Amino acid sequence: MSILKKRTSADGFLPEKEFIALFALMMSLTALSMDSMLPAFPNIATSLGIEDYQKTQWIVSAMIFGMMFGEIIFGPLSDAIGRKKCILIGIGIYIGGSVIALSASSIEVFLLGRVIQGFGVSGPKIASRALVRDLYKGAAMARIMSFVMMVFILVPLLAPSIGQLVMQVADWRWIFALLVFQASVAGGWLLLRQPETLTKENRIPLNRKRLIADVRIILSRRDVMAFTVLLGCIFGGLMLHISTAQSIFQDVYQTGDRFPLYFALLAIGSSVINFSNGKIVQRVGMLRCVIAALSVLLAASFVLLLSTLYFDGVPPFVLFMGLGMIMFSCFGMVFGNVNAMAMEPLGKMAGLGASVISSLSSFLAIVFSTLVGLFYHFTVTPLASGFVIFSIMALVMLRYGNRYRQRSGENVDDV
Repeated sequence: MSILKKRTSADGFLPEKEFIALFALMMSLTALSMDSMLPAFPNIATSLGIEDYQKTQWIVSAMIFGMMFGEIIFGPLSDAIGRKKCILIGIGIYIGGSVIALSASSIEVFLLGRVIQGFGVSGPKIASRALVRDLYKGAAMARIMSFVMMVFILVPLLAPSIGQLVMQVADWRWIFALLVFQASVAGGWLLLRQPETLTKENRIPLNRKRLIADVRIILSRRDVMAFTVLLGCIFGGLMLHISTAQSIFQDVYQTGDRFPLYFALLAIGSSVINFSNGKIVQRVGMLRCVIAALSVLLAASFVLLLSTLYFDGVPPFVLFMGLGMIMFSCFGMVFGNVNAMAMEPLGKMAGLGASVISSLSSFLAIVFSTLVGLFYHFTVTPLASGFVIFSIMALVMLRYGNRYRQRSGENVDDV
């Protein structure tokens, strides 16, 4: 049961609905920073002199690269100074990176801004998860994370349309101005309304020896590492999709200005499943939810791969969209549950644990998506192949992590 259900705003704690809304707004900064850029890829390439299309994938990769380093820093920092301060520091850095990208006149400066954006957004991303872990546990934590992740997944429904709408009335740089506005609202809301959840007596001072020892403890948990690799596989598939989506829809399928609409349709199933996951997980457990989601993802991606081989790399658009909606409906059930499964045993090391899990999974996602992305040449085959490979790897990691916990006398749904 959640602590927040027992405490109300009269006790100095946010009501649950406002809590979910605030943290969904902060955590959606990550998705909005990536997805709102997609319709602007051609404009950014022209403005900054990018000639090779594959280099536009750096727009996404640079931000994830910054996140990878930020996640290493903000985890232990949130354990040392508190969740709230850590989130506010991250938002400040994120705003600075957004301003740099907004005013960039070269690809080098633009990518620097994106790296700083990624570094900064790691503050709210990591510390928010640790804050949720302070107040929730078990299935209740998975439930809250599901509702937060529902909004996180819902962002792709609107983000490309928002980016395209901005470009219809202004330059692509104003997309970054909009991101600055959202970050400012989230930071102000947090500052005024959310109390600190990590008490001073539970804070862990920054100490190199202790930090190294705690990292070793986390890395020694084979179940946590297995679930981290699982997250890296699925996140890698999502990154591969995001970095190639604009070209697949507009260059391969010639959707033109309808690209944001079709991109959003792929996210509908994920949003619906994520909303339902909050209720389903308390009935059947996290493990069964993840097994079902990964199995469906593998089956759908395998059918998509077979269709690309039959249709010379470009299956009919209706088939591509149908299978895509099924595949993406699995994301919502995987991310929230596996994050909860990985974080649950880490206790007071929640901040550092979130840091290690996120940085490693982000690193793996960059490696996986970049390697598969090198084979992209205006067909759907690399995307389908990547999802088949990532799904198989994820299922293997899930089985390994669960068997390790069983041998340790633990159960994924009981810890």
